[in-house]
Amino acid sequence: MKFSIALPTAADSWKVVQRAEELGFEEAWFYDTQMLSADCFVAMGAAAVKTDRIRLGTGVLIPTNRIAPVTANAFASLNALAPGRIDFGVGTGFTGRRAMGLGAMKLADMEDYIRVIYGLLADEIVETSFEGKDRKIQFLNPELGLIKTDASMPLHVSAYGPRSRALTAKLNAGWLYFAGDVATGISNLQSMQTTWGDAGHARDDLMATAFVLGCVLGDGEAHNSERAMAQAGPRAAVILHRAADAAMMGLPNSSGIPPAAADAIAQYVEMAERYEPADARYLMNHRGHLMFVKPEERDFVTAELIRDTSFTATEAELKQRVGDLRDAGYTQFAVQLTPGNEHAIDDWARIAKAF
Repeated sequence: MKFSIALPTAADSWKVVQRAEELGFEEAWFYDTQMLSADCFVAMGAAAVKTDRIRLGTGVLIPTNRIAPVTANAFASLNALAPGRIDFGVGTGFTGRRAMGLGAMKLADMEDYIRVIYGLLADEIVETSFEGKDRKIQFLNPELGLIKTDASMPLHVSAYGPRSRALTAKLNAGWLYFAGDVATGISNLQSMQTTWGDAGHARDDLMATAFVLGCVLGDGEAHNSERAMAQAGPRAAVILHRAADAAMMGLPNSSGIPPAAADAIAQYVEMAERYEPADARYLMNHRGHLMFVKPEERDFVTAELIRDTSFTATEAELKQRVGDLRDAGYTQFAVQLTPGNEHAIDDWARIAKAF
């Protein structure tokens, strides 16, 4: 199993990526959440020139953030800086779109976006639509060496439902999944493996990456200690944000509501329904999403919710959990570091060494 890191992108993310490379991590994934973090391509460009071996991926890029030829150009530019080390992770959008009050984009539109990007990276003339009109486009002078096109750049798709899993298999792409616990992570992997096999692929060819947040606890340390709240609390808070989105905007809640946390979640939703401005409550709801626990959220992010929704446990138990994911078929384990807590990479490096 490969070990990697995921980052709410900062302009200087190269510093922690450089450290990750030194520790033996094999990939760094950069979030594409424009209202919450820095631009992923700017940060990846800096990381590309500050590292030598570690892979760099968008984790995940949201197609509606930028038109396809701009994205293709960004990937070709990165590939010129770090040839063969770039991964294209893509999804229909959760954090980056909900922070603007939007739901997920259409799968068909994402598939067409991917088609255009890979066509351009293959130096083909590609037809696409701009401002309601079809146009043919192509990189006009790649031979100058200003960019480096490469249509073999690996594709990874964030897929949670049956239709997106089917698209992942159709495109022969890697699969990205945000895991909160082992049992659910394995159950979803098994669904992906079935879809993968039904598409005619060999099970062992599936690249499956589990993204997690968590905290490596010391002996006797509580699940809601200050360290755990900072490193894993933001993952638990996602449950609150999803529930509020469902109540206030009618957006789907794929996380569900853990029975033990139902009362606390209901209380958070009641509070979120008073956020201002009244016509954009999603702004405060998603403030700090996957980065920090807002002060008003702390009472709802309990030790039990952190325990049940994140990889927060002792080192020995975490090694067991990661081993279970590996044995089920996950090929990569990506731990997200929260802003100001990048030092936690050393804790996770100890776990990685066991594999």
